[in-house]
Amino acid sequence: MNDSSWGAPPAAGRAGYWGTSERGPVQGAAPAGPAYDAPEAPHTRPMPIVPDVPAYGGDQDDDRGAARLSGPLFSSRPPQSRSHDTPQARPFEAASQNPEPMPDAPPPAPQQKKSAGRDLGAAIGVGVGLGVVIVASLFVVKAVFVGVVAVAVVVGLWELTKRLEERKGINAPLVPLALGGAAMVVAGYVRGAEGAWVAMALTALAVLVWRMTEPPEGYLKDVTAGVFAAFYVPFLATFVAMMLTADDGPWRVLTFLLLTVVSDTGAYAVGWRFGKTKLAPRISPGKTREGLLGAVGFAMVAGALCMQFLIDDGSWWQGLLLGLAVAASATLGDLGESMIKRDLGIKDMGTLLPGHGGIMDRLDSLLPTAPVVWLLLVLFVGSG
Repeated sequence: MNDSSWGAPPAAGRAGYWGTSERGPVQGAAPAGPAYDAPEAPHTRPMPIVPDVPAYGGDQDDDRGAARLSGPLFSSRPPQSRSHDTPQARPFEAASQNPEPMPDAPPPAPQQKKSAGRDLGAAIGVGVGLGVVIVASLFVVKAVFVGVVAVAVVVGLWELTKRLEERKGINAPLVPLALGGAAMVVAGYVRGAEGAWVAMALTALAVLVWRMTEPPEGYLKDVTAGVFAAFYVPFLATFVAMMLTADDGPWRVLTFLLLTVVSDTGAYAVGWRFGKTKLAPRISPGKTREGLLGAVGFAMVAGALCMQFLIDDGSWWQGLLLGLAVAASATLGDLGESMIKRDLGIKDMGTLLPGHGGIMDRLDSLLPTAPVVWLLLVLFVGSG
């Protein structure tokens, strides 16, 4: 090929990486062409010669440096031997002479123990404290226990309406609910079922009227939530006050509380230890069928003992049926509130009780169980 087609020849005697000399090509010379011709690139500075220095600073690392930095500028061998190298052969040769140590396999992660998900110590302490207050008020003065129930109802209504407002923008009127709920519990204790129904109707009417003082937007959903809250919390709680009116009323209420707590405890203990099959994974993933069987077994045994030794004219077989019904209603009540909390996107209704959540998180299984126990006790041993 004619050299004139690539530009003027370089000056004689010029040596380095970017030219030729009279003796022939100089080590590291670039190929000829317009991009490399000195007259065409007068501002290009010559590339400095890089000395053959080991990349890792020691004789033992020479091969490792060759393995990582390949190419004519980084090799310490003469050009004649480099001409036969291939990019694939050099790293393989260097790696075979001085192989890299393989990293140690990470240790297996320690197996995590099952956790209850709550502060068990705080939960037990709060539960014992509540039990002492309830039992003391139950057997000292009945009216004091009715007051405890009314306070629990008001706090539960506050938690429920607060969560509805925060999560759904529903403004159920709390004032008529609180006043009507407390009156409902007292009416159930004083006038029985008739008084409870009348108080429920008046509370619903008060919710409708109270909400009229605000703009009409959202009226239907607000009053619907208010009527639901009035039925769900105070009306169901009136059946506890109605149990108390019997001659052995304190023992009936104690039986109701014991069976509900034992059912929950049996479900928790058996489900935590043996639970594998989910009961209702879309509603409450933590509940299992094994836990439900534990609730039924514990509640039936406790029911037989309570009916035989605590309830006047009661029988052990009645206690078996009572325990079975309590386990079913307590589980359904727990699932019902879990459904509400899932719809609201919350874990607990409140934070008032350490280890438990809020008041409503403790009333979830008690509220629907109260009318069941009241009805069965009336059928088994009468209302007296």
